[in-house]
Amino acid sequence: MPAQIENLSALEILDSRGNPTLEVEVALADGTRARAQVPSGASTGRHEARELRDGSGGAYGGKSVRRAAAHVEGEITSALRGCSVEDQRALDLRLCELDGTENKARLGANALLGVSAACARAAASASGRPLWESLAGDRRAVVPVPMVNVLSGGLHAGGQLDFQDFLAVPHGFETFAESLEAVVAVHRAAQELILAEGYTLTGVADEGGLGPRLESNEQALDLLLRAVEHEGLRPGEQVSIALDVAASHFFEDGSYRLRSEQRRLSPEELIDLLDGWARRYPILSIEDGLAEDDWDGWRALTERLGQRCRLIGDDLFCTNPKRLQRGIETRAANAVLVKMNQIGTLTETFEVIDRAREAGFGAVVSARSGETEDDFLADLAVASGCGQIKVGSITRSERLAKYNRLLWIERLGGPAPFAEARNALVPGS
Repeated sequence: MPAQIENLSALEILDSRGNPTLEVEVALADGTRARAQVPSGASTGRHEARELRDGSGGAYGGKSVRRAAAHVEGEITSALRGCSVEDQRALDLRLCELDGTENKARLGANALLGVSAACARAAASASGRPLWESLAGDRRAVVPVPMVNVLSGGLHAGGQLDFQDFLAVPHGFETFAESLEAVVAVHRAAQELILAEGYTLTGVADEGGLGPRLESNEQALDLLLRAVEHEGLRPGEQVSIALDVAASHFFEDGSYRLRSEQRRLSPEELIDLLDGWARRYPILSIEDGLAEDDWDGWRALTERLGQRCRLIGDDLFCTNPKRLQRGIETRAANAVLVKMNQIGTLTETFEVIDRAREAGFGAVVSARSGETEDDFLADLAVASGCGQIKVGSITRSERLAKYNRLLWIERLGGPAPFAEARNALVPGS
């Protein structure tokens, strides 16, 4: 007998920034229950699916999500009661049809994603399989390489630096556990260098990275490189660097305003800057190197750096199949950042991952700055087979929940080993 939905419940909870978000629970007719929590972003793209908040007059300064919760317990429950959770595609299609808008604005992408993910977890539980295996289907599941925040700026750290994140990618190891140990050492070394050299450490950023007050964006690159070397690790061989520029957030009137350095750059000058850095530092990938609608700039950036770096579209693509297809056709970027809540259902999330793979694009499964303790994302990254995950730093429990889940998945075995993802990420490693 199919595992049928009997009831859906929704609860307003708090995310890692203390803002309201949704937790959805599904109850199946066979007694199975499963929950999923929904993340939320601060650095959001204009083309993302729309989460529903209550707005003026609502609790938490208007950020409450009680209307979205009511949609789950009312209209969505009525539409899905009796449906099987074993057919994720049919379930998600029903959710999209029920909402009826292009960007999930009526019922809320947060409501739809909470239901979609909770039902996927219930299906796995009912079948007695781990979530990653249930999600994978015919895909080759693999333990992913982590992309870990060490230094942060932008909207995640009060604008101390213009670029949003400077990340370490520990790819030169045999296991995920070894890679995690290495990046913890790099993070610790970076903090020691900041304090030893007299820089102000303004605190911990939204995703757990260090928020130092430095003199320039490049100084953060230099500091991260020295932290890798400080631990006796080989830059470019064992640990490489990734950048999240988040350029949309300092794009003004056709140019890029670097407030921390008191200068403006044209798109061509920003490309020159990134090209120069990629030649001097072991940079493996650059995310959102240009603004979300600067398609001409993205094509020029890809032509210049596409053979040397992964150029990842986050705000550019917003986990949207139509925008990704445009990037594929115009050769803008060569990889996509995948965030479930940017599109609103698991089926559409996998559609983006699968299309990227078909086109030879890379994919990185990513958390949001407003996260929860839910470790769903770790299983999604393994199931996708994309080989990379980005969930923040190695501090703060909402981040560690995902890393710790990956440790268990690796320990228990089943998916392809970490080394397979590593070798695909850096050919010849």
